[in-house]
Amino acid sequence: MEVFMSNPGFDVKIDTKNLELIYGENTFGPVIEKRRLDDIRESLLDYNAKGPDVLYGIAMHVGDKKDKQIIEEKNAVYAIVVYNKGQIGNEPIRSQGHIHAISKFSNKSTCEVYEILLGKAIIYMQESGSDDAGRCYAVYAEENDVVIVPPNWVHATINADINNNMAFGSWSVSDYKFEYKEVREHKGIAFYPIVKDGDIEWIKNDNYSDGSLIKVKAKEYPEFNITNKERIYTQFINNPDNFDFVANPDVADHLWREF
Repeated sequence: MEVFMSNPGFDVKIDTKNLELIYGENTFGPVIEKRRLDDIRESLLDYNAKGPDVLYGIAMHVGDKKDKQIIEEKNAVYAIVVYNKGQIGNEPIRSQGHIHAISKFSNKSTCEVYEILLGKAIIYMQESGSDDAGRCYAVYAEENDVVIVPPNWVHATINADINNNMAFGSWSVSDYKFEYKEVREHKGIAFYPIVKDGDIEWIKNDNYSDGSLIKVKAKEYPEFNITNKERIYTQFINNPDNFDFVANPDVADHLWREF
């Protein structure tokens, strides 16, 4: 067992060897669910690529027991995801990509607020799952960085360091569902991440007619009243109204239009 003290704002440890979470006495959370290589083959550059059987473990709706009521009142969930290290063929360990489904609370797709707890990540997002993917961003993020993915955008999470584990925490709507149909129809996201000489390069997916990739570093989000100087879990508990846009994207409609 290799244990990392993640300190996302409550008592939980990350077992990076087994891709598990160790909950403290006052922490609630489910048994972590494992995502396997065979689950994402349809979205890979090479369908037959070899790699670790388990790519990552995900636990939705975790937190401190004393905070559970306010989290549920805000129709939100905090998740922790622990990524394996290594490669899938020539690609880094990653998710297949999805869009957040329509939520019953807003009748709209919803956003996701990421925070990197361990290692280095690339949060990939594209404006559309249609043939024209629109604007595509590869957001390079390190520990403590925050990244927001807008509603309706396809997004995938990539471990940017093949030699080390990665973990992130995130806020999303409590009735979360993931839509994979458009991504799978295009055999993946619009740009495939490829490992070359220890770095990540990108290859366009020809199943899309158009799309432009922009590589950026994670930034601050003062317009959302969110900072990377404090854990997003703690920020939510201290100022839950600041995160109303997670379950109700309309409250930040003017910000999404300028995203």
